[in-house]
Amino acid sequence: MDIKKQLNIKTLTTLFKILGVGFVIILVGFFSLRGYFLNKAIAKISNKFKKDNNATFKIEEANFKGISGIEFKKLSLVPANNDTILSIDHFTASVRFWYLLLADVRIKDIGLSNGYIHLIKKGDYKNIEAFLPKKDSTLNDSLEEIESEEKTPATINYAKVVYKLISKVFDQVPSEVLFKNFDLMLIEDENKVVFNLEQLSLNNSAFKSNINVYNNEAKQIWEIKGTASPRKKMADLNFKRVDSSLVQIPYLKNKFGLSTGFKSVRFQLDGITFEDEKLSIKGEAAIESLMVNHARIAKNDVVINYADVKYNFLFGADFLSLDSTTVVTFNETKFHPYFNLTERKIVENTEKRAPRNKENMFYKFFNKYIVSMSVQTDKTVTQKFINSLPDALFSHIKGMEATGSFSYRLDFNLDIHKPDNMVFESTISKDNLHITKYGLANIAKLNESFKHTPYERGRAMRSFIVGAENPNFVLYENISPYVKKAILTTEDPSFMYHRGFVNEAFRQSIAKNIRTGKFARGASTISMQLVKNVFLTREKTMARKLEEILLVYILENNYLVSKERMFEVYLNLIEWGPNVYGIGEATKFYFQKNPSELNLNEALYLASIVPSPKGFMYKFEKDGTMREYMERSFKFIANKMVSRSLILPEDTVGLTYKINITGPAKTYIFKNDSIVNDSIIIDETGIIENTNRIDEE
Repeated sequence: MDIKKQLNIKTLTTLFKILGVGFVIILVGFFSLRGYFLNKAIAKISNKFKKDNNATFKIEEANFKGISGIEFKKLSLVPANNDTILSIDHFTASVRFWYLLLADVRIKDIGLSNGYIHLIKKGDYKNIEAFLPKKDSTLNDSLEEIESEEKTPATINYAKVVYKLISKVFDQVPSEVLFKNFDLMLIEDENKVVFNLEQLSLNNSAFKSNINVYNNEAKQIWEIKGTASPRKKMADLNFKRVDSSLVQIPYLKNKFGLSTGFKSVRFQLDGITFEDEKLSIKGEAAIESLMVNHARIAKNDVVINYADVKYNFLFGADFLSLDSTTVVTFNETKFHPYFNLTERKIVENTEKRAPRNKENMFYKFFNKYIVSMSVQTDKTVTQKFINSLPDALFSHIKGMEATGSFSYRLDFNLDIHKPDNMVFESTISKDNLHITKYGLANIAKLNESFKHTPYERGRAMRSFIVGAENPNFVLYENISPYVKKAILTTEDPSFMYHRGFVNEAFRQSIAKNIRTGKFARGASTISMQLVKNVFLTREKTMARKLEEILLVYILENNYLVSKERMFEVYLNLIEWGPNVYGIGEATKFYFQKNPSELNLNEALYLASIVPSPKGFMYKFEKDGTMREYMERSFKFIANKMVSRSLILPEDTVGLTYKINITGPAKTYIFKNDSIVNDSIIIDETGIIENTNRIDEE
């Protein structure tokens, strides 16, 4: 070996020795000073809690374990003059040492035993008051200033940012976790819930947790187990009750009157990827024996035997969507939902489109985003669909039998600044679909005389026969054409032609309700009103509305009852005044006439009171003359009738728009000695525009 090579070997050997000594010095320095830096860090955190939240953060004992481990004993967080929020007897953690040398902190394992978090609210008292965000007027002013500026196209791909954030969080999840005996206690006035984490473990992707749940009524033991691999961004977890009974979700019943539970839930995360500038989150979730009970939903428990969703969420630079590859299974029915929110590049603020209520959160939302959605079913056997309907939501359908199959599609798209381009299309394709047996709602009874009992605020009013046995019943041909045409004009102009629903009315209703920030306009047809009156109660629940929609479809699309008969029944049972039902009673009550004798003026009046018949007297002055706005209403309806060729222009010649009340209703008018503001029930034209008004042309 030549001298040059020997020198090189000596040089390298010396260099490695120096590096080795330096590394040893660094390690010695690190281990010598790490206790000092740890205490400094604890003191800094403690001072920050004291300064920012007037709270005492304390760790009675802090030690290092091994090369990269740390141990805390008696850790607590106590706000001044308040109950303790956090207390932990023993806490351990260790980091991955070699990542630490690269200034990348990654937790290897974590352990915790004997601790609790208490969140307490009683009246105005909250033990976390000091940690709640304070209102900052300066910040609010800045935000308003930013929102008022014209927005430019986005330059940041938020999907990429979110993916990096998710990856960072998942990288910090320890590969080993062991928690024992940790409580989360929630107290709000008299409502108390305690979640006792008896044990939680994560080891080599195997996850298991037992949770004891105590509330005011009972105790439950929950179990969550399965696999979880944060590094691979995958999980498969099952959540159920140890004794196999329903998992009851506490707190909600006492707080919101909502009882809900389930037998088991499975959550599966198949992966999180970022490709083509899009973030994709795929997986599956399933629930068995879901039970929900709330007064606004239905009178009885709503039970869904099984539901499953294979989901695919997509996030882009300016959009969020539930992809159309998503599949939902609902009992025996499958459908494909799609939902997309696209952020508007420039947020418009034109007075023409601005809502009356400037704080309307719906308008603010739709002003910022363009919304698209659709729902499409596979070809579905009709009887399987009927069997899938929860009894509590569709009690009147129970026992129904049908043949054939169908497929359904709903498309919706709304850009609030382009209301004319709004899409609302609901279509159904039938294949040999026939109803062979009806459930509790025997729709065919509309073709015969039947007993009807109207309800008001849940209380049954007097019963009467809708049919020839009732002397006040009036046949369709014996009702003045003016009455029929006026009521069709105000309630449902296309009733004789549609099949229960009017898509255009839904489109206009949705757009107006969003702009006004309230339910200012509905889209109820005469068919819907008829079904609601004859077969359903007046309770305002989701169940009643769903049943109404389904029964109307069955009524209108199976050609069980003629349009003339439906309209005849409708006119003979709706309310026309206090304890006045049917057109026969109404004409006597107001005019002491038969329905066939009514003139155009009287027909216009009757059409105007259908939405609020009990308040008819407030349309008159105390001397019995009609209020001024009613003349505008009459003219508006009459002009609509002329434009639709329901009456001739000469029919309106000589109309005085004055009403002479001669029947018993007269006594109600002269008893009215108060002034009532009718602005709630009339719009700028004077025409009532609520749940079933004139459609705009």
